[in-house]
Amino acid sequence: MDAKLLDMKLAAQKLFGAYGDSGEPLLGYGALAAVYAALFSTLLGTAHGASAVPERVALGDVGLIGVATFRLSRLITKDKVTSGFRAPFTRFEKATGSGEVEEDARGEGMQRAVGDMITCPYCIGLWVATGLTFGLVFAPRSTRLLACILSAVAISDACNHGYLRLKEATQSP
Repeated sequence: MDAKLLDMKLAAQKLFGAYGDSGEPLLGYGALAAVYAALFSTLLGTAHGASAVPERVALGDVGLIGVATFRLSRLITKDKVTSGFRAPFTRFEKATGSGEVEEDARGEGMQRAVGDMITCPYCIGLWVATGLTFGLVFAPRSTRLLACILSAVAISDACNHGYLRLKEATQSP
């Protein structure tokens, strides 16, 4: 092994070794955080350059984006029909009902880091909310339309789950 590479490996072990033997892809997580920071900074800089950063965001838009973020995050991370996009980074575990699946990240390094992110609706939520919010800045009409569709689906999902629970409760002996 090259001496410089060995030195880098020893430095990494010293830096990250105290974290424990969790197996977490810390460098991959760091790379994803750096990509997010660069993307956010670019979008914000572009919005400032175009004088498009709003003074305030309407509370209704926050609610709409919040519900849309919830639904799009679940679509990306849990829906059966999007499993093909996650497959290079995940391993199928089981179907969980309502058109959703449970998957685990696979591989090592960046593959595992991406797998962890795209199987976690909480993790991907920041990325989705950022995209939808900057969508409001750069293309508000299209973004509101998309957010309305996603929010309507989320409300429909909640109604379907409520209906099934009510049906089960009234049919129980």
